[in-house]
Amino acid sequence: MEAIVEKMSDEVTGVPVKTVKNFMTKTPSVFTGTDLISWMMKAMAIDDQEALHVAHLMASHGYFFPIDDHCLTVKNDNTFYRFQTPYFWPSNCWEPENTDYAVYLCKRTMQNKTRLELADYEAENLAKLQKMFSRKWEFIFMQAEAQSKVDKKRDKLERKVLDSQERAFWDVYRPMPGCVNTTEMDIKKACRTYKPTSKSSKHHQLGIASTDVPSQSESSVSAIETLNKEIDMLKARLDRTSTKVSKVSEALIAYSEQYMEYDPFVVQPELTNPWISDNPEMWEQEKLAKEIATRRVKRWAFSLQELLQDPVGREQFTRFLDKEFSGENLKFWEAVQELKTLPQKEVQNKVNEIWNEFLAPDASCPINVDSRSYEITKKNLQKPDRWCFDIAAAHVYHLMKSDSYSRYLRSEMYKDFLSGSKKKELSNLLLIRLSIATLLPTLPR
Repeated sequence: MEAIVEKMSDEVTGVPVKTVKNFMTKTPSVFTGTDLISWMMKAMAIDDQEALHVAHLMASHGYFFPIDDHCLTVKNDNTFYRFQTPYFWPSNCWEPENTDYAVYLCKRTMQNKTRLELADYEAENLAKLQKMFSRKWEFIFMQAEAQSKVDKKRDKLERKVLDSQERAFWDVYRPMPGCVNTTEMDIKKACRTYKPTSKSSKHHQLGIASTDVPSQSESSVSAIETLNKEIDMLKARLDRTSTKVSKVSEALIAYSEQYMEYDPFVVQPELTNPWISDNPEMWEQEKLAKEIATRRVKRWAFSLQELLQDPVGREQFTRFLDKEFSGENLKFWEAVQELKTLPQKEVQNKVNEIWNEFLAPDASCPINVDSRSYEITKKNLQKPDRWCFDIAAAHVYHLMKSDSYSRYLRSEMYKDFLSGSKKKELSNLLLIRLSIATLLPTLPR
């Protein structure tokens, strides 16, 4: 992606970047979505739909971004976009802390500009961070104040560009609700494994002072003792947990806040447990699939796993995939999950069915997998078992999670279903209130 962005930002052959002048303001270093898609169609020899899809993926990683929106997507129109500076590229393996995010939000509140006002979700995050870091909030405020003073000394146009690039960086690492979080991928770990480790001198490795070099026999004994100590230390380290408590607590707090609304110990469920109350209303609702609660539909946006666990959500996602002509991916993944639950005597026939339907050269419903997954799966068929399609299924699941699922959450189909649930809840509340109002006059005083 970075190689493509470098070609895009070329002054001669890249996407035309310009400064747009309005009546009272200037918008520096921007380009339109139409120019971007046209350049990709010409330079990459692809059609407009594929160019738009590739542009979506690159924007979700923050390589370019809309200047007036927190949602990192691309439209094929005259919307203005701006390139991200290489300093903020994902290949630099950023690991921003919550304190950095708190400083950024606090700094935004100090600047009295309409374009820099906090969005609703950012204001909520700021309140949570202020509660979390209450003891050192004064230090965070001082840091934000110092950075704000430095920013004010910069040129106005330069400050405008830097503000938008910093905002886009946090839109990648702290995305707005409903947007794809690309930082869940292991790009940091992958890049960290290729970082060269610093090697100390030979004397330092052997535990010997560099000023006084002993004889060969003494150095060999010292080296053996050092290696034995290192072995003992590594054995002791195997029994220790290496995860930071602060990281675990942050993840646990975020998970608890996200699922608090769905915890029956904290919030009373809308429908009672049929095993306790002998009320089959919950099962009947599952059969009829009517009047789906809003908070149940909201839960589909948590993850693809949550969407597929809900029968209604899976049905809606299947319809969406059929509209986009990619329903075979979900069918293949479901067939692989079903294979793991079959009796051993039926495994061989099911494996042959899955191969002939989805992966064979003349398959009736072919899926798109990479060559590595295909070859591994083909090799596994020499000794077929219930796990022989796991590599291909994991690849297909990752494709759905990173591509189809994110587009479903942005689609009108999901938004209409969510708004329809909200309207049903409002109508139910109105009916309850009307019934209470009609019963009140009949009650004895």
